[in-house]
Amino acid sequence: MTNQIPEITLNDGTRIPAIGFGTYKLWGNDGAAAIASAIDNGYRLIDAAYNYENEGTVGKALKQTSVPREELRIASKLPGRYHTYDKAVKAIQESLYRADLDYYDFYLIHWPNPLQDIYVEAWQALVDAKKWGLIRSIGVSNFLPEHIERLEKETGVLPSINQVELHPFFNQEEQRKWHEKNGIATESWSPLARANDLFTNDTIKTVASKHSKSISQVILRWHYQHNTVPIPKSASPQRQLENISIFDFTLDNNDMTTLDKLTQPDGRMKDQDPAVYEEF
Repeated sequence: MTNQIPEITLNDGTRIPAIGFGTYKLWGNDGAAAIASAIDNGYRLIDAAYNYENEGTVGKALKQTSVPREELRIASKLPGRYHTYDKAVKAIQESLYRADLDYYDFYLIHWPNPLQDIYVEAWQALVDAKKWGLIRSIGVSNFLPEHIERLEKETGVLPSINQVELHPFFNQEEQRKWHEKNGIATESWSPLARANDLFTNDTIKTVASKHSKSISQVILRWHYQHNTVPIPKSASPQRQLENISIFDFTLDNNDMTTLDKLTQPDGRMKDQDPAVYEEF
């Protein structure tokens, strides 16, 4: 299974699997078991965050699997309350302590928090942490193009990744095109949106039936063909395998166009607009 997952080369030369595993709300023993199951089922990219309060759970899961650390890509994110340089450096160190890791493969600024307006300071901390060997590749999450342009202007360093809300109801076409033009990989959080809404959508059902695939497989394949890296979450081993098994079929142009048309101007799930949203 692992060998079937393509990898994408980022602008800093780091490679990232084309699909990963999300860990939001996976905590404690059950969370560690779910994450370990995902790794055993072939996932190699594990996405966590300081504010998910589960970096320790991820670390525990890594000890429960026989997959070597060097084969895994572990990610976490800096919370909004630690954007000043000194606090960001300490938060990165704390993230590593929590997971009992020597380094993170990917570390992102979780939100720009534009009202605070110190995300450039936070970014400089990530730039330095990469130089110190604490992080292999640095990126951002929920940043708009103007935020990223400012990072490059003031530090000379572009993110390798921007993780954004992206699903058929909010397909982020303009943002994706901007990323592609500027050599930044797009990662999709909540790639299956509100699962209940997707799974009852007649348009998606029709495409899934055409390919004899599940709705989640069709949606995750749609992400892959848009060159985005989805990070679906499931505690079910069967669903984990289903979600990762998307590389044995192809959506045609009509399928892609049909799914693209599901996007909505107000498609965000929680109305978290990065231009104004402030993360704690």
